[in-house]
Amino acid sequence: MSDPTKRIEAWNAKTTPERTKQTLDARHADMQRRYAAAMTALCSMEGQVKTTLNAQGVHTSLYVPYLNFGRQLWKMTRQQEISGESAAMAAQVLLEKWASRGLNPKVLAAVHTEVFDIVEPKT
Repeated sequence: MSDPTKRIEAWNAKTTPERTKQTLDARHADMQRRYAAAMTALCSMEGQVKTTLNAQGVHTSLYVPYLNFGRQLWKMTRQQEISGESAAMAAQVLLEKWASRGLNPKVLAAVHTEVFDIVEPKT
């Protein structure tokens, strides 16, 4: 379809509020189930990161940036599905990023090793 007017009309026809509501209503239960599962996994990961930070002697006032590091690792491994050596290299890049922001590299390494089971890259 090369005519822009026809494309706009087709888009308008399939994005009416009523049709959008029907589509979302049909998917809502599954969307809600997936969101609940994702939040359960995310909260579990955050709990594991906090346990690791506590074991490393990190003061609670510094938890937020370490949790952000953990969330980035979580996104990388869960949402982007990066694993293996690629995950190890990406985790090393994130470690260096957060270390340059003042976080302890040993604590960051403990988080990615203990919580996410990501080892140091081979190269």
